[in-house]
Amino acid sequence: MLQSRLLTPEIEEWRGIIRQHALDASLDFFEVIYELVDYDEMNMIAAYGGFPNRYPHWRWGMQFEGLQKQYSYGLAKIYELVINNDPCYAYLMRSNPLVDQKLVMAHVYGHSDFFKNNCWYSHTNRKMVDTISNHAVRVRRHIDAQGLEVVEEFIDICLSVENLIDTYSPYFSKDQRKSKDDLDEGGPNVQGARFPGKPYMDEFVNSPEMIAEEKKEILNRIEDIDQFPAEPQRDVLQFLLHHGQLQSWQRDVLSIIREESYYFAPQGMTKIMNEGWASFWHSRMMTRKIMDASELIDYADHHSGTLGSSPGMLNPYKLGIELFRDIHRRWDSGQHGSEWESCQDSHGRNEWNEAEEQGMDKIFEVRRTHNDITFIDEFLTESFCQQHKMFTYKFDRQQGQYVLDSRGFPEIKSQLLDQLSNYGRPRIFVESGNYGNRSELLLKHDWSGIPLRMDYARRVLENLEKIWGRPVHLETFIDGKTKIFGYNGSRHEERTST
Repeated sequence: MLQSRLLTPEIEEWRGIIRQHALDASLDFFEVIYELVDYDEMNMIAAYGGFPNRYPHWRWGMQFEGLQKQYSYGLAKIYELVINNDPCYAYLMRSNPLVDQKLVMAHVYGHSDFFKNNCWYSHTNRKMVDTISNHAVRVRRHIDAQGLEVVEEFIDICLSVENLIDTYSPYFSKDQRKSKDDLDEGGPNVQGARFPGKPYMDEFVNSPEMIAEEKKEILNRIEDIDQFPAEPQRDVLQFLLHHGQLQSWQRDVLSIIREESYYFAPQGMTKIMNEGWASFWHSRMMTRKIMDASELIDYADHHSGTLGSSPGMLNPYKLGIELFRDIHRRWDSGQHGSEWESCQDSHGRNEWNEAEEQGMDKIFEVRRTHNDITFIDEFLTESFCQQHKMFTYKFDRQQGQYVLDSRGFPEIKSQLLDQLSNYGRPRIFVESGNYGNRSELLLKHDWSGIPLRMDYARRVLENLEKIWGRPVHLETFIDGKTKIFGYNGSRHEERTST
């Protein structure tokens, strides 16, 4: 754990000023604790996913080395790191000039407001800094008992499936139905019905043969009705925790990976909105309240660098801030609703201004209720796409390069939503834990336009087999055919389902 770094008197003074500006702007945030760190400490924290302490694993070192090289070669620079926690922890790089420190602090207050008020973060652990540290302690205990290589190898397996969770399950009431394990554990009351009668008549009315036959019939009926699981399970990690052949320490490690996956899930669901909201407020506060005239050029340079787009990549900062600005403008001028949508006069649309002045209320409402998918679905407009010259592209095999595909609004919106759906990853769920009546695991790929990379899928099947303890299978859709891939612990299998 890094020792707390005191802010310089100048930065501390500006922290108080910027905090007050954020409050005056009606931002409602967790209190923010800032720490000054050197660039290598910043890269270390970034490699840890924004936390100062994580469980031992080689991937943190790999990410740290990558960040160090990018910074040393001038290819990338981390301006801010902020943690969804109460209080929020944010890190400022010691070598940054004052204008960057101002920008980052204003940006962080926007993030903290978003963490606190966006409904998709409402179920997240607000003491995750402590929880992450506890996870590190637990893993180190397992390393002491089992050995570093054994535990690290199992963490590798868990990390390969860390995204196989149901990101929407925390927002709905828990399923109260019992699993097959619960029934087995308690033992279903399968005794067979006994007819009432006099004690001396019992052996004739309730003969042992009749009761045994009825018990067998009930068990067969339970087997037919009680599918395992009763419904497809999207939280694959939870299913593996309950039914996989795991030792107690392995179950604990897998539960840690799952808990951290659920914590980080809302950040993936709101990347565009979160960065756009923080950028909207740092831009507004810097240009209206905070920035000195002598800092204008440096601010413009760094701000434009943040919003710049690389070829073939979507910049969440740029798309987010421009959409929030567009919503603010439209609801201030009344350019929304049925009357606006029905207006076909281009001149009338250009001059439209109902002076509703509801833009600020609207963006706060949007910040509270939406995630990236609903944000894009509801507020991305054709005029916005035209104004920002948006388009779709595809890879042309003949030319050997990516080429422009379409400037049509439906295509642009559809491609954006596809990219955001499940973070652009395939959806996988548990179809059966007793596939072929052999206690084998069957997963199913929910085809939604996102194909599987079969080299990845085969490696994941190998890791799932180690967790499940028996053969595993994956059903998917390739070239118009349903195919089932399997791994039995020694070799891969592939067949076409009829």
